Amino acid sequence: MRGKLEPLNVTDAERAKLRLVASRPKSSQRAALRARIILASDEGLSNKAVAEKLGTSRPTVGKWRERFRVHRLDGLLDEYRSGTPRKIGDDKIEEVITKTLETTPRGQTHWSQRNMAKEVGLSQPTIGRIWKAFGLKPHRTETFKLSPDPYFIEKVRDVVGLYMNPPDHAVVLCFDEKSQIQALDRTQPLRKR
Repeated sequence: MRGKLEPLNVTDAERAKLRLVASRPKSSQRAALRARIILASDEGLSNKAVAEKLGTSRPTVGKWRERFRVHRLDGLLDEYRSGTPRKIGDDKIEEVITKTLETTPRGQTHWSQRNMAKEVGLSQPTIGRIWKAFGLKPHRTETFKLSPDPYFIEKVRDVVGLYMNPPDHAVVLCFDEKSQIQALDRTQPLRKR
């Protein structure tokens, strides 16, 4: 024979909160069901009657009823689940991030997942997850690149000067292969003339 169910003694404040969770459209289905279980149990229904009314199992009703009785509203929250322990340490993750941000593979402009995986001894999907977690996109250039040309400033002044103060009867033309796309670093060295 089963023992008598202990009363939940739901307070008015708890009841208001449970009703809000049970009826709010943005509540998760799990949270809403747990709130409905407690509200139905507070009406004096047995676990079996609550389970039938809500279309769930008797053990589920018993679990959430007991957790509410012991921990009140906090008992209806999901408990921490540890999951599988991490296999990659912080030092390895730091190595991947540092290499991604501070180095480039020989003869290339940026790291690929495949190259980085070979370099640090991890799998390609792992490298992808690390990059995603830290918002790294080594294939994208986020900053402007300045030319190492020693006469760069003078050339910029000449070109900008043509636009700002063009000579009389002059035509200024500008050609760019892809006007809206910033070129990546060159993969091959420039030919010297």
